[in-house]
Amino acid sequence: MGRSEHPDDSASTAPDDSAGAGAGSRPPTFAGAVRPIEEDRPEIEDLTPENTFRRSIEEGRRRLRRGPLVLVATGLVGGVDIGVGVLALLLTEQTTHNTLLGGLAFGSGFIALSLARSELFTEGFLLPVGAVVARKGKLHSLIRLWVVTFLANLAAGWVITYLIVAGLPSLRSTAVSAGRYYAVSIGLGGRAFALAVLGGVVITLMTWMQHSSESILAPLVAAEITGFLLGGARLNHTVVASLVMFAALHTGHAGFGYGQWALAAGWAALGNLVGGIGLVTFLRLLQVPHRLRLERERPET
Repeated sequence: MGRSEHPDDSASTAPDDSAGAGAGSRPPTFAGAVRPIEEDRPEIEDLTPENTFRRSIEEGRRRLRRGPLVLVATGLVGGVDIGVGVLALLLTEQTTHNTLLGGLAFGSGFIALSLARSELFTEGFLLPVGAVVARKGKLHSLIRLWVVTFLANLAAGWVITYLIVAGLPSLRSTAVSAGRYYAVSIGLGGRAFALAVLGGVVITLMTWMQHSSESILAPLVAAEITGFLLGGARLNHTVVASLVMFAALHTGHAGFGYGQWALAAGWAALGNLVGGIGLVTFLRLLQVPHRLRLERERPET
């Protein structure tokens, strides 16, 4: 008999005879086989600057829409978190007399900042600015975010540093030395401004790194690196420097007053703005001109 009279025989031999037939045929997929590269592409593309920018725009818009109570609370918690980092910094420097180890310890404050979803004034240099440039938020909302967050950071930081000095008097000499560095040693000159620009670059870069990956560890690694650089290299970050100067002022033997603090903090804030917005945010926006144009063509009403 011919083969056509035995369909079972035909079915059993079909895989061997036709596996390579036809240019459009697809190889069989077996359980446990490696997925085709095409199926992995969405995960790879998720790490591109365009997708990072898209996520950052959404987060920036959310921050600009915060109500007054949430805005104040977020800023206060941010001041407390960095205050914990200052405690770790002073305690480590008092014990080891090593600024690099102090910087490593100071990273704990930024880890707390990331885990608690709290916020510093300088973290508003990337996401909310990007949202405003993309026409997803208003300029007055950005200014409100900056001012309220900054004042809340300082208020909470003033209280937490008072508790540190009152509860741990052995740290007073270290606090005075660290505070004088910002208020007197670097003062208001070119060195202070350069360190402030670097401080703005580092903190804004941390924000970008934390939103460029969905990994759980990525934000923590970025936070520790940032804390180490700010504390170990003594970069001039307006909130961090203010808390250290507050600790010195609380001792009563700082050798400078609140007037000098205000000038030093204002100078540092200006440098942070230049570094964070000018050297990081707008350069990142230049990476995604097509995506930015699309976002601006659909402004928020």
